[in-house]
Amino acid sequence: MTAGTAPRWASTLDSVVVYAQGALCHRLARGSVPTDGRVWVTGLPRSLDRGSLRARVVGAPGVRVTEARVEVEAEPSGAGLSDELRREVERLRDDCAAARGRRDRQLGLIEEVKALRPVPPARERDDPHRRTPVDAWLGLSDFVDERLTGLHSRLRELEEELRRVEHELAIAVDRLSRASTDSPSARVETSLSAALTLDGAGDTDIDVEVEYGVPGAVWVPAYHLTYRQGDSGGSLLLRASVAQRTGEDWTGVRIALATADLRRRTGLPQLRSIRIGRSQPVPTPSGWRAHPAGLTDLFAGYDTASHRPGTDTAPVAVGAGFADGTARSSGSASVPLPPPAAPAGYGGPPAALPVPGGPPGPSPQAFGSGTGDPVPPTRSRTRGRPRTGGWPAAPGAAPAPAVDGRAAAAPPPAFGAPAGSAPTAPAAGPPRPNDADLDYTALVLRGPDEQDGRRGRLFPGSAVDPVTAEHRRRAEKVTALPLPGHAVRPRESAGSFDHRFDAAAPADVPSDGTWHTVTIGEVPVGLRTEYVCVPSVEQTVYATLVLSNATDQALLAGPVDVTVDEAFLLTASLPTLAPGGVCRVGLGPAEAIAVTRRTNLRESTSGLRNNITVLDHRVHVELANRLAVPVSVEVRERVPVTSDADVRIEERADWTAPGSGVGPDDHVPGTRVWRLELPAGGTAALDGGYDIRIPAGKALTGGNRRS
Repeated sequence: MTAGTAPRWASTLDSVVVYAQGALCHRLARGSVPTDGRVWVTGLPRSLDRGSLRARVVGAPGVRVTEARVEVEAEPSGAGLSDELRREVERLRDDCAAARGRRDRQLGLIEEVKALRPVPPARERDDPHRRTPVDAWLGLSDFVDERLTGLHSRLRELEEELRRVEHELAIAVDRLSRASTDSPSARVETSLSAALTLDGAGDTDIDVEVEYGVPGAVWVPAYHLTYRQGDSGGSLLLRASVAQRTGEDWTGVRIALATADLRRRTGLPQLRSIRIGRSQPVPTPSGWRAHPAGLTDLFAGYDTASHRPGTDTAPVAVGAGFADGTARSSGSASVPLPPPAAPAGYGGPPAALPVPGGPPGPSPQAFGSGTGDPVPPTRSRTRGRPRTGGWPAAPGAAPAPAVDGRAAAAPPPAFGAPAGSAPTAPAAGPPRPNDADLDYTALVLRGPDEQDGRRGRLFPGSAVDPVTAEHRRRAEKVTALPLPGHAVRPRESAGSFDHRFDAAAPADVPSDGTWHTVTIGEVPVGLRTEYVCVPSVEQTVYATLVLSNATDQALLAGPVDVTVDEAFLLTASLPTLAPGGVCRVGLGPAEAIAVTRRTNLRESTSGLRNNITVLDHRVHVELANRLAVPVSVEVRERVPVTSDADVRIEERADWTAPGSGVGPDDHVPGTRVWRLELPAGGTAALDGGYDIRIPAGKALTGGNRRS
């Protein structure tokens, strides 16, 4: 199938699923299928992963895709945005060079004028002293000063013009570097197409969906929270910062975001049974086929043309006998040998070439090997031994028949075996080629210049051509982009679970390698405003928002823009919130709520012999609400914890210990919490305390009055 014979279907990008790294694109094409069922779907980017190409027929039962592969096409590129920017850069570079040349010429004129100095005439030995013409000196000085003033004024104009042109050139170069990679940067545009073979198609038009993976796409979540004071709910808008340099612009496509790894291995391990005995299960056919016979003479003409007569000679013993004992005349001579046979190329062994004057060699035997390279034939230098090609018989094949009643020569040792070693028996069972050998579309026929028995045989070619490698290298640069503020990679925040978020409307993301904001959808969340203060650490009240996720999707960690009563407040960091989870987002200090804390410590003794030291701690906290609405305040205190059974701590307050489910925060041991409602403009006082009872034997001298 070629591009000239198969119909070409134009495709449009319909949807994209952006993963943690990389993306999965879906294109739609429509057309009429010819009788042979072969079509080309155009528009694929050069950076796609060839192993990810998939195709299926949409809305046509009974029609299926039997073959799909990637084909490369080349054609002259047309004028696009990149060409216009490139021409603009070239024009500005010429203008910059011209402005720099004018500036340099002006500097040269200034240096020439600065070099003007009065030069007195040469004085002979007998000439009397002359009076210096001061007026002429002053006139020259005035001329130089006036001339330099005009030249420097013109130099300032030229330098200003040069700075302006250099600035415009820097802007144009930056625009060119940030331009979309959807436009080619070379004179010849290379594009990829999907060559499809359809089965069961009639005369009607059908729709085909082509799916492929591309690198060079990343995303991080972002949020916008809007709520009103006093409401129990709010609106959390899920957004995403997406950057891609895949080589194609995403214009008006449906975008979905996933936290999974596109390149993660998904194959399941297989545990095979261990059997004892001769009977073994028949292995699954791997698709390997025996090499066709008759490829020996593929390069015979090439070898004949490339070897001139008399250039490949070897001394041959003229008195050596054949295998049947026939003797030859004594003496030695240098007899030219015919060109060597081509190594076995994806088929049978080389044809036996007899030495001039000797008997003909045996007929070649069929040879098929799945993975191993053939053993190069050994050229015989003894005239009395017929050439057999030096190839081992195929597994299970009968030995080579005798020629004219003479026994066939034993095959030489395997390639790389030490001299004199016995021939190695072929491995039992069929060959086991790897995945690369079974990818027939990627196999390349080696040419006549290949060595080590590779010419004339099919071997896996290069996985990625240089142009595609350059596109993929450029696409991978987006993974090194600096993240926006408070942003977290989705693989880091998703943990052990993967999530997918579908955008509510189509979006546009150009292929320029910069961050673009895409709106995904609105997530309903439960909200309540709480004020938290820890007066023992800082006598400041902080405003917080308690978010509860009532949906079945997790909210990943990322930045959240908070808008209160239609006024932007700040950008905070939202932690990962699982379905049904609760978290707290800080909004900063609340200056309208004041808090003060006072403590009092009194030390005494108790017990029958006053052998117990009692440390009485008293805590007094006062709160004042200056807001026009009632608020809920949580005051956190702490009491000491001990691991000694003899040291007792007795609490005397109405605070509570935070347990599981009380709040969205994790508390350290010893934390105590007061929760109260403050009315608008109201105040409250909280009193608490605890006693520490330490036996006299475990008390520290002078150390009990530490906070």
